[in-house]
Amino acid sequence: MSDSTIMVNCAHRTLVGLLVVLSLLAGCRSREEYPGRPIILICPWAVGGGTDRVSRQLAAFLEYELGVPVNVINATGGAGVTGHSRGARARPDGYTITMMTVELNMLHWRELTDISWTDFTPVMLLNRDPAALLVRAEEERWKGPQDLIKALRENGASITASGTAVGGIWHLALGGMLNSAGLSPASVKWVPTNGAGPALQELASRGVDIVACSLPEARALLLSGKVKSLGVMSDERVPGFLDVPTLKEQGIDWSMGGWRGIGVPKGTPQEIVDKLSTALHRIVTGQTDANGKRFPDYLASEGFNLSWQFSDGFQKLLAKTDHELGSLLTRQEFSSVNTSHFTPMQFPRLLFASLGVTLLAIFVSWYWKERLNKKLMAPSASGEKATIDASRWRVSRDGLLHFAEFVLAVALFLLLAEKLGFILTAGGILFLLLVRMGTRVWVSALVTLFLVPAVYALFATLLRVPLPQGLFGW
Repeated sequence: MSDSTIMVNCAHRTLVGLLVVLSLLAGCRSREEYPGRPIILICPWAVGGGTDRVSRQLAAFLEYELGVPVNVINATGGAGVTGHSRGARARPDGYTITMMTVELNMLHWRELTDISWTDFTPVMLLNRDPAALLVRAEEERWKGPQDLIKALRENGASITASGTAVGGIWHLALGGMLNSAGLSPASVKWVPTNGAGPALQELASRGVDIVACSLPEARALLLSGKVKSLGVMSDERVPGFLDVPTLKEQGIDWSMGGWRGIGVPKGTPQEIVDKLSTALHRIVTGQTDANGKRFPDYLASEGFNLSWQFSDGFQKLLAKTDHELGSLLTRQEFSSVNTSHFTPMQFPRLLFASLGVTLLAIFVSWYWKERLNKKLMAPSASGEKATIDASRWRVSRDGLLHFAEFVLAVALFLLLAEKLGFILTAGGILFLLLVRMGTRVWVSALVTLFLVPAVYALFATLLRVPLPQGLFGW
């Protein structure tokens, strides 16, 4: 028996052994009690905003309750579409939970996505906060909301505002206030951001004139004296911010706010929902003590309003808010607020269009070179063939093939990673690419068996970067 045959047989045995181990692990995984691995908590908004801060605090308390790491992922963009879509379309196994926000009740009315609250199983409502008007502390033009409305009547085009994406809850809150005062919601120029955090940074750096968001989101800047509030959009003053008057006190009858709560993809087993609900109930009622800290104490210290409800009550709130905001967003006077020049899918479409143009250009170049090659190789009138360097044309064809293989590898990873997991998908693709490059089978197998688990251990375990889990949890 030749050495090459022995090596091939060793590689085959190695692969068979790997499959046996995977099968045994699969059996173990099927009997694993939830949770048995890290959980991803998706936050649809940017770092530094109220939703991000609440998410990170909640994740820390959930780790104490569930005994596994809970990693917060800021899936921003698309006015909340990216994060909510990722959460709704995740595998319904309890390992991806979402910090849902009130924008979920608005996105489908704005025709940005077909995702709505019915694509989730609501687990628990956490808090509700009214909107507020904020300006820089040194702003002298407006002493209160009535001064602001007067200025918008006279020269609204020169005044800019922010707080969230176009058509988000804080945009709608400001637009509703203007509408109640007899102004068009478009009277102020809205500057879109990925949440209150970036908007407040713009306000502090004089990038915008006004920010609409909740008072807890602006708490640090309020305490430091960098910003001030002209009023809060609620029926009563907010605990922790009793020095901020309501709009109603100042002659403007308008109130609006947002909510935050935890949801899981529709179809998640009820026993997992119940376990999460039990853990969250212990957290929101202050039973979970994390190094002497309790979640309600954190919310109170930051000015967030603790307003928790179990799944049934949360579901009723979602249905009610969806109906109310749908009625508001479909009214003619809010058509300008409900419009964005760019949709969330615009960039992916542009990316795929560019890829298509590139592939077409490569194919056309290869095609014409092949035609020229055949023409030059044809016998001339004297019966002689032209002498050319065939390798010149082979480069283009090989380049096209390598490019197609790369695109195929990326596409396969995107299609299979969530179903098979990072190790199986990345390992299979790496093995095939190594063999395609001329690496011996047994060497390819050894490199794959060593490198892929090492990369997974580095990122998923050491750095706690969430990677696709798939069938076996890795």
